[in-house]
Amino acid sequence: MTTIAVTAASGQLGRLVVDALLQRGVAPASIVAAVRTPTAVEDLAARGVQVREADYTKPETLKAAFEGVDRVLLISSSAVGQRAAQHENAIAAAEEAGVELLAYTSVLQADTTTMQLAAEHQETERRLADATVPVALLRNGWYVENYTGQLEVALEHGVAGSAGDGRLSPATRRDFAEAAAAVLTGDGHEGATYELGGDEAVTMAEIAALIGQATGRDVAYVDLPVEAYTEVLSNAGLPAPVDAIIADSSAAVGRGELHTDSGDLSRLIGRPTTPVAEGIREAVAAAGPVAS
Repeated sequence: MTTIAVTAASGQLGRLVVDALLQRGVAPASIVAAVRTPTAVEDLAARGVQVREADYTKPETLKAAFEGVDRVLLISSSAVGQRAAQHENAIAAAEEAGVELLAYTSVLQADTTTMQLAAEHQETERRLADATVPVALLRNGWYVENYTGQLEVALEHGVAGSAGDGRLSPATRRDFAEAAAAVLTGDGHEGATYELGGDEAVTMAEIAALIGQATGRDVAYVDLPVEAYTEVLSNAGLPAPVDAIIADSSAAVGRGELHTDSGDLSRLIGRPTTPVAEGIREAVAAAGPVAS
C-alpha cells in the first residue's frame, strides 16, 4: 500500500490535494497530512487521515513526518527569502526516507522566467536536479483565486497591475490540486517537468471584466508602471520586498512569462481546465455579501 505525504496540508492548496487524493480512492490512512500545526487539521484526522507535525524550519519533524512514506508532495513555502533553505530541509528528509517520488510545486517556466518570485524556486530546482530520489516538477501558473481573493478592493478600486496587454494562463487551485494528485497516484512521472496552466489565455483587462460580470458591477483594469504599482501595494500594507515582488510578477505577465499552451494541466486531470469565468463566478459566490 502506497503512503503519500502532502506538506503544508493545512493550506489552501494542500487541503485541496488531500481532497483530490481521497476522491481518487486513496485510503485516508494512506495519506499523511504533514503540517506545522497539527491542530489546524483536526477535521482531516477525523476523516482518518494521518496527521504529522512537519515544520520546514525543524528538520527533525520532517524526518519523522516522512518515515514510512513512499511519495511526497513538497508544496513550496510562503516564507519569501527563506524558502530555499526550508525546501532543502524537506528534500534532505525525503532523501533520508528513500521516497520513490518527490513532487515539488514550482513556478511556471522556472528555467527561463526572469521574475523575482522565481529565484527561490530556481534554487530549489537546482537542488532537486541533484536529489538522490526521483523527482517530478509541477510548475504551477497563477491561480484564478489570485484575482478574487481581494474582491472588496477590486470592486471599489478596480483591478490594478503592471501587465499591460500581456496574457496569462490561470487555472483554479482545485485544477492544480487535481494535477498534483494525479502525479502522486500515477506511474511514469519520475523525472517529468510539467508546465501547468489553464487552457485559456486571458489579459488582466479580461479578468477585470469577468469579475464585473460575476458581480454585476463595473470593474476596470488599472495598468500602472511597476514603480507606481509597488507604491500602491506598499500603501495597502504589504511590506518590502513583497510589494516589489508582486509588482514584478505582474510585469512578468506582460512579458508572457505566466502563459503556457503546453496542455499539461488538462492532460493530467483528464478534462479541460475550469473556464476562467466559471472559476471567478465560484469565487464570487463563495465570497457572499462582499460581491453584492
